[in-house]
Amino acid sequence: MWRTAWQHVMTEVRVACLVRTGLGEGPVWLPNEQALRFVDIRGGTLHRFLPASGACTKLKVGGAPSFIVGEEGGGILVGSEHGIYRLSGERLGPCIQTIEQPSHNRTNDATVDVHGRLWFGTMDDHEKIPTGTLWCLDRGRLYHVGGTAIVTNGPALSADASVLFHVDSPARTIWRHRVCEGPELGKGEVFLRLGVADGYPDGIVLDSESCLWVALWDGWGVRRYAPDGTLMMQVEIPCARITKIAFGGADLRKAYVTTARVGLSDAECRAQPLAGALFEFDAPAPGSVVPCVKR
Repeated sequence: MWRTAWQHVMTEVRVACLVRTGLGEGPVWLPNEQALRFVDIRGGTLHRFLPASGACTKLKVGGAPSFIVGEEGGGILVGSEHGIYRLSGERLGPCIQTIEQPSHNRTNDATVDVHGRLWFGTMDDHEKIPTGTLWCLDRGRLYHVGGTAIVTNGPALSADASVLFHVDSPARTIWRHRVCEGPELGKGEVFLRLGVADGYPDGIVLDSESCLWVALWDGWGVRRYAPDGTLMMQVEIPCARITKIAFGGADLRKAYVTTARVGLSDAECRAQPLAGALFEFDAPAPGSVVPCVKR
C-alpha cells in the first residue's frame, strides 16, 4: 500500500558536474560506457560524464540536440531540430530519419522501450502554438502517434511497454495512455495535474517500482509519485529550472538531474550559481536501463 502523505526528503544532493548548460536535458545512462550522456539544447553540445573519474567532456555539434540514446551495435543516436542523426566521431553524421513538421518545431525529449522502439516528442520552439506531438521510430519506420501540445515532455514507458506517460508542460498535465499495436496510443487519461505553485512538469522517468519521477521547471526540485498518482517524496535542488532525471551507476540507484539557466535574469543567475549544473543524489529505488534502439 502506498503512503497517503508525502514528505520532503533531506537526502544529500551533490554537484556531479559543474557545467553551465543553457538548457541541460536528455540525461541517459549508457552501461557499455559506464557514463551519463546529456545535452545542452541551447548550446548545441553533447556532454559525457564519467562518474569513475569525475571527468565531463563536451562536444560541440551545433543545431539543437535534445536527446541522446544508444543504438544496437554500440552506436549513438541524437535528436536535433527536424531529424534523428547517428553520431559519427565528433560530429553528427547521417540523418537517419527526417521529421515532417512545421519549421518552428524541433525535437524534444525521448526514451526507448523494451522492444527497441524510440519514442520522442516535438514542440514549438517559440512555445506558443500547440504543434508539438509524439512520434515512434520502429525499425527504421516513423509513426506519428498523437499527444498534441505546445511543449511535449517525457515520454516514459512501463517496463513491459504497455503504458506510456507524456507531459503537456504548459498545461501542467501528465497523461497516461495504453500502447496499442501499430504502434498506436489509446485514448489518454490524466494521471497528474500540477498546481501553479508546483512549477511546470518537465522530464519524467519511471523507476523499478513503477513510480514516476517528475522534474519541476521553476519548481526547485524533483518529485516521486506512486503508480496511483500519490505524491510520495520531493527532493529539493538548489536551482529553479530542473529538466530531467536519469538513473545510473553500477546499481542504477544514482539519480542524475539536469538543469537550465536559459531565461534567468542576471540577478537570478547570481542567486543560483549552480544553475545549469548536473546534480546527483541516492535514489530510494533503482531505475532501469534504457534499451538501445533496434535498427
